Amino acid sequence: MSETTRLKSTIFIGGLDQSVTEEILQSAFLPFGDINSVQLPRDDRHPTTAHRGFGYVEFEVAADALAAIDNMDQAVLAGRVLNVMRAKPQKEGTVLGSKVAVWAQESWLAKHEVSEEDRAAAEKAKAEAMAKEGVDPMQGLEGLDVAGPRPE
Repeated sequence: MSETTRLKSTIFIGGLDQSVTEEILQSAFLPFGDINSVQLPRDDRHPTTAHRGFGYVEFEVAADALAAIDNMDQAVLAGRVLNVMRAKPQKEGTVLGSKVAVWAQESWLAKHEVSEEDRAAAEKAKAEAMAKEGVDPMQGLEGLDVAGPRPE
């Protein structure tokens, strides 16, 4: 099954009560067609909770997914109103909400990577500029080894 077809046959179910299990979710959506998989994502930071309050159901046929959306959106399951819609593709390279630091992501590294030639050229230019001016990089730092307010 292609990724596009799979995405069209997958629905998002939000507003789930913590008592809802994968078995309950499967039995609630089984009348609309054959189900490939049911997922209830867990929260790694809170191991005591059963799931994060939402889930995904993947049907074998996209038309079954649409029928489930039409019939189950705003329905009540375990005392909670469900929000049912077509699942959206997972965002690639997101910065906010990512578990990987932005500078550790391949896309960021590729965009901001400095080649060794450029780095060496920049260091050489900096050294030449300082040599021309005769500026001591430590000039003006006298007395910084003493902590506290400056004496008047």
